Amino acid sequence: MSATELPFPELPRTNEGKRICQVIKVKPEALDEYKKVHAAVWPEVLGALRKSHVVDYSIHYLAELNLLIAHMRYIGNDYERDMATIGESEATRRWWKMTDGMQESMVPGATGSESGPGWWTSTEEVFRMEG
Repeated sequence: MSATELPFPELPRTNEGKRICQVIKVKPEALDEYKKVHAAVWPEVLGALRKSHVVDYSIHYLAELNLLIAHMRYIGNDYERDMATIGESEATRRWWKMTDGMQESMVPGATGSESGPGWWTSTEEVFRMEG
């Protein structure tokens, strides 16, 4: 199935979206596996993200710092609720359990994607070019 042949309908956009950028370190010894699993993300995980109004999601790698940089847009109207809904997906929780072991959080006290103060570090947008 190609990326354009989705097994679920495209959700209507209720707004242009909140842009979100987050960072986390990847363990150098886990980088190849991290890339491998992200080359074939489970459809249920992608479905949970789309159902919760997350679109245009990408993850970039900065080798010099072993840094993963995630960028996405949230196009819904209840961010906190939609983010909680993602975590209700059993497939997503299994995905997090697998990928958390490949990552090193920079959030003090973080223990994983499912608990604590957060796993990825949120960033502040300091510039945006419109249109």
